[in-house]
Amino acid sequence: MPKNLDGLDVRILEGLAEHGPRNIAELAKELHIPRGTVISRINHMSSSFYLRLLTTVYHTNLGMKKAVVFAKATLGHEELLFNCLKANKFYIYLGRCYGMFEGCIGIYAIPVEHTNDFEDFLKDVQRLAITQEIDLRWSTCFHTVNLTSKWFDSSTKTWVFPWKKWVEEVFSADSELPYTLKDPQNFPLKADETDVFILKELEKDATVSLASIAKKLGTSLQNVRYHFEKHVTMNGLVETYQIAILPYGTGNSDLLFFIFKFEDMEKMAKFARSLLDKPFVTILGKILGDSSLVAQICLPRQEFRGFTDALSNLARTRFLLSYEYVFQDLRQGRWSRETIPYEFFKNGSWIYENSKYAETLHRLASSSRPV
Repeated sequence: MPKNLDGLDVRILEGLAEHGPRNIAELAKELHIPRGTVISRINHMSSSFYLRLLTTVYHTNLGMKKAVVFAKATLGHEELLFNCLKANKFYIYLGRCYGMFEGCIGIYAIPVEHTNDFEDFLKDVQRLAITQEIDLRWSTCFHTVNLTSKWFDSSTKTWVFPWKKWVEEVFSADSELPYTLKDPQNFPLKADETDVFILKELEKDATVSLASIAKKLGTSLQNVRYHFEKHVTMNGLVETYQIAILPYGTGNSDLLFFIFKFEDMEKMAKFARSLLDKPFVTILGKILGDSSLVAQICLPRQEFRGFTDALSNLARTRFLLSYEYVFQDLRQGRWSRETIPYEFFKNGSWIYENSKYAETLHRLASSSRPV
């Protein structure tokens, strides 16, 4: 657990997610503490452990479809596979992984008119013989699960994991999903170049001022404020604000990606709803056209088997059909995260350079062959 995290810290983190990092005064009023105290606490936490205040883009309203890629590497080609998957410039997260296989996990936001091109790109990767298997899952835009105080014991300043109680909660949970976890009917493009630039900056820092964005863009504050209020906000281009934190520290916890499969939509929905306020979940997505979920999970190592035991209990009753998982390799240089690719948005449309990505693949493969 991060040092010096107490009950008030957790309530502040919870409030940041609810009100947004741009509404500190509103959060302070709700907590009945001075605004300066909130800012001081945030600064202290940011300097003590990993904490970032980010913005999650709703890619669906940018005409983009989310792709989740699990790539099993051919032995000895793990690093080459990682670099080849980076050749496609529409990835938003790419990292090495291990566990059920050694390879890579990739998250891409692909312009909807180029989904076939992306599938061709992955086939090109397979033809290079650097991967044994590539599993592509098209997903909804991810639902961000921010930290809540529900499983935090303020008296002991520790997180608790009542797995048996959670299993009971799964069975009784509501089955109505948030819009982020429903298959979208279409993928409309509701942004212009100014909107996409604003989103790119907000992704990196949710607290960045509109004046700072205007200066970088070389336009007026009035213009940026208009686009932020009338386009970014009103057109639903932001899913939510993400309070990115590793709540249990980096030395004794792990980040994993899971795929959960269910026999019907109702069971899937109940399971999903039970996760929306849990401290061990960071993001959740629904596989399009299927009763399956993808989730990023963060757990203390000593709680991993408690979680899998709980999943086993759900599987025993046929509530959960199956699950798969990989551990994320968080060592330096083994992962990469990117914002929305602003440089590939011109004249109201996305520029997807399929042939260029293929050329890069073959150049990387050729340069790696033994002389």
